[in-house]
Amino acid sequence: MPVTTHKYSTDEITIIWKPDVCIHSTLCWKGLREVFNPAARPWITANGATTEKIMEQIQKCPSGALSYMLHDGSQDESKAE
Repeated sequence: MPVTTHKYSTDEITIIWKPDVCIHSTLCWKGLREVFNPAARPWITANGATTEKIMEQIQKCPSGALSYMLHDGSQDESKAE
């Protein structure tokens, strides 16, 4: 069965969220609420912080439910399949 994927983009980065993989560790929103806010819909606001801060926070995701792709063609190497 395919994994559900949601994408949220700015001019520089696309945040990829796989809700079926998420373990709800809360690290994302406790660390960068400007981008990850579970009380909001959509809960991810890609332009809420700098690309660098978003990348740093996504790399802390323990489940791999969050990853990113930069529009220069690179991606989050820690989550590459």
